[in-house]
Amino acid sequence: MDDDEKTGLPPAGRPAQRAGDPTLHQMRIFWAVARSETLTKAAKQLGLAQPSLSQQLGKLETTLGNRLFHRRSNEMELTEAGNYLMPKVEQILRIVSELEDGLAQFSGGHRLTLRLAGINSVLREILPTAVRAMQAQFPDLDFDIQESAPTDILELLYGRRVNIGLLAANSVAEASTGFLQVPLLDDPYVLVVPEGLMLDGVTDPQRQLTREHWAILNQSVQFTFGSQHANRVADWYDRLLPEHRVVAQCRSFETAIGLVQAGAGVCLAPALAVGNYPGSKTQLYRVQAPPRRIVALVPSQYRRVEPYASLLDQLRVAAETYAVADILDTPPFLAVDTPQDF
Repeated sequence: MDDDEKTGLPPAGRPAQRAGDPTLHQMRIFWAVARSETLTKAAKQLGLAQPSLSQQLGKLETTLGNRLFHRRSNEMELTEAGNYLMPKVEQILRIVSELEDGLAQFSGGHRLTLRLAGINSVLREILPTAVRAMQAQFPDLDFDIQESAPTDILELLYGRRVNIGLLAANSVAEASTGFLQVPLLDDPYVLVVPEGLMLDGVTDPQRQLTREHWAILNQSVQFTFGSQHANRVADWYDRLLPEHRVVAQCRSFETAIGLVQAGAGVCLAPALAVGNYPGSKTQLYRVQAPPRRIVALVPSQYRRVEPYASLLDQLRVAAETYAVADILDTPPFLAVDTPQDF
């Protein structure tokens, strides 16, 4: 007995008598599974148990009388019918989303919650100024703010669990996002060193630094969030500080910077992650590397709908007026072009 016989569905491409109309909930599940390519990821995006998701997907296939996915273990690949359905479902969900967001303007005094997800540095340094401005403009508005990694932000956006994502565009595959990118600011990379480790004008650090400072310079605290990023960071250290050794690997820039403040070593980080705090016990040196491009990711319909449009505008204002920490010139021994993104 093949899979089609087990499920009661006709073979792919052979239509059956329809048993009702697909529900909006089922279409959202179909869209999430098609985007995620696995049931596990789709269940996480939608906040559903995987058995419930599988059941609803099966009901949709029964209703339409067509198999929509080829199932291979946990992997899901669209059939010909699924590929035909996908753009239709996307159009329906976009229209429904526009209706929901448009009607929110006529909520009659009810509080509206604006849901955001973002990386720590943007939530800490840029968002507060924008939120304060929005409070004055929309007194009944409140916020649900989640700190998340870039891939998790995309999942929350795809699952419609947040309205806006704040992250570095360099950290996600731009072709796969499917959202409007609103540029906020370019965030330069810097070498963060402990206070007192002076690299100004240094051309030969081994000869020009004290033994203690030379040792600290060669103790790298590295932040990693994926194999490609880790490889690029490792390549930077290997080329520019070839005698370094990794003393710690971290999953957040904030942890790495804290170790540098304590004198444990040096780290490569975006300036926004360091923040603009007096007495931070660090010095920042510009490096020859492309900046992080900080953006707001939003479904395209939100760009002109309030209060989302105003929040995007306030985020841009906050980013334009943000005063980055003092960044010193690139030391001569680090003045090497690094064309690839981190």
